[in-house]
Amino acid sequence: MNRLFGRGKPRGPPPNLSECIGNVDARGESVEKKINMLDVELAKYKDQLKKMKDGPSKNMVKQKAMRVLKQRKMYESQREQLSQQAFNMEQANYTLQTLKDTKSTVEAMKMGAKEMKRAYREVKLDQIDDLQDQLEDLMEDANEVQEAMSRSYGTPDIDEEDLEAELDALGDELLQDEDTSYLDDASAAPSIPEGLPGETATNKDGVLVDEFGLPQIPAT
Repeated sequence: MNRLFGRGKPRGPPPNLSECIGNVDARGESVEKKINMLDVELAKYKDQLKKMKDGPSKNMVKQKAMRVLKQRKMYESQREQLSQQAFNMEQANYTLQTLKDTKSTVEAMKMGAKEMKRAYREVKLDQIDDLQDQLEDLMEDANEVQEAMSRSYGTPDIDEEDLEAELDALGDELLQDEDTSYLDDASAAPSIPEGLPGETATNKDGVLVDEFGLPQIPAT
């Protein structure tokens, strides 16, 4: 059968939007180059028409310019069509990629939900409550141990009123023993001189002092 009818050609991969967009863009660039070449030729004819006088020769150049302009219009129409095709395919490609991303996101969320359910099944609420009760009991036992370890021994039983009386008496003794001789030394210190540096000044006893308040030594 294969010899009679031949084998069918293997089908290639389905068309890809990205490849189609690239092909259309390449065609658009080719058309753009042709338009630029026609612009150069049209500018040459325009320059010739400005310099020529009316007559058959000018009419011939004018006909050439009209033909070039007509081709330019045709290529411009093709460029617009290709640009619109590329834009439509880009929009379709963007939508397709968005749908693929959304599908991947949904699948990832489903897997996450399954993992959460599996993890939740492994966590027993009753076990957590029992663990909390055990920790609370252990903390209470630890506090009891600390209280037992910090128990004092041999401390005499002293009346609080006796302690307050002794504290008041101790305060009076501290006031009597307080040394205030430093106040006498401070009062005996030389007074602070008044006036500007270099001026002659005296202290309260009438003795000449320098700018630091010290007695001046008479010159010999």
